[in-house]
Amino acid sequence: MSTMQQQLITAPNLEAPDDFYEALIEAHQGLSTEESHAFNARLVLVLANHIGSLAVLREAFDAARSH
Repeated sequence: MSTMQQQLITAPNLEAPDDFYEALIEAHQGLSTEESHAFNARLVLVLANHIGSLAVLREAFDAARSH
């Protein structure tokens, strides 16, 4: 297990948010709605694996539901 941050970062933290958004949109180019949903699900799993901490992931769930 890695020793990653054990608390969800909710303050803006992206190095280049506009570039990230552009890359995300580009990743969806040419995908059907179903393929886009599947891509998002896979991306969530990849990022959840990177985070690794169930406690942090639960904080993320709560943050996503409250927005």
